[in-house]
Amino acid sequence: MTSTRQTELFQRHPGNPILTVADLPYQANTVFNAGAARVGDETVLLLRVEDRSGLSHLTVARSADGVTRWVVDSSPTFIPSPETHPEELWGVEDPRLIFLEERQEWAVLYTAYSPLGPQVSLATTKDFKTFQRHGVVMPPEDKDAALFPIRFDGRWAMLHRPAPNAIGIGAHIWLSFSPDLKHWGDHQIVIRARDGAWWDARKIGLSPPPIPTDRGWLVIYHGVKASIDGGIYRLGLALLDRDDPTRVLSRGDEWVFSPTEPYEVAGDVNKVVFPCGWTLEDDQLRIYYGGADSCMALATASISNLLNWLP
Repeated sequence: MTSTRQTELFQRHPGNPILTVADLPYQANTVFNAGAARVGDETVLLLRVEDRSGLSHLTVARSADGVTRWVVDSSPTFIPSPETHPEELWGVEDPRLIFLEERQEWAVLYTAYSPLGPQVSLATTKDFKTFQRHGVVMPPEDKDAALFPIRFDGRWAMLHRPAPNAIGIGAHIWLSFSPDLKHWGDHQIVIRARDGAWWDARKIGLSPPPIPTDRGWLVIYHGVKASIDGGIYRLGLALLDRDDPTRVLSRGDEWVFSPTEPYEVAGDVNKVVFPCGWTLEDDQLRIYYGGADSCMALATASISNLLNWLP
């Protein structure tokens, strides 16, 4: 089994939380679970903002250093459009961003929420000002989805988390393939939730998009531990083969990041660390994560250390 008897792999930024609802130029309830990207000399966050009605939309924030002096769009950037996309009737949530170099645009996979349940939807953008919706790509219930930035044998690949209601099935991370980003098939489980008392038993899901490394695709995923005081959302690591993402090369037994700080422990949903985005400069990884579904925070880690920690 892996061991955590060492310096913690992730270091929280001392200025956390780096964004709260007080930083928005309009009224809302909370801001959290943002996708992240480096665009030119700026860090761009596509924030999930829950307004005071309880529904969520997406808003862009930009920063030169990726930590401070965020410039937030003066009004919501990407709002639900139930008139044209009824799957968004109850809001849009938890975007994950990946740049598709072949298409020279950013893909945004997000959760569209409606009476039908959560569904994976796709939008694309070149500038984070205008977005083209491509609609639902996975039927309900499904969420926690992100694309790989390249094709595998001519096909795009997507990690996602169906959550069937049938008792005993569990919620696992699946992998699906598509020739055109519209028609998806070859569905298969790639990382299973464990059973019993494990920290990631019964329910897991992808956190930010897969991270390319020399050794393979580094996957940061969340597991939900049920307790008498509610669920605890923690993070774990796995590594997928660089050329064949259906192959799990390595997976850690222990969690690597857990809610301990006040802004992670208490909020609209207690005991949650939930990253949807990352940026990478040389060996330094930054993960942008939601704390307790109420604010945005930042943690950093060395890619080399993360890979060396894996068995």
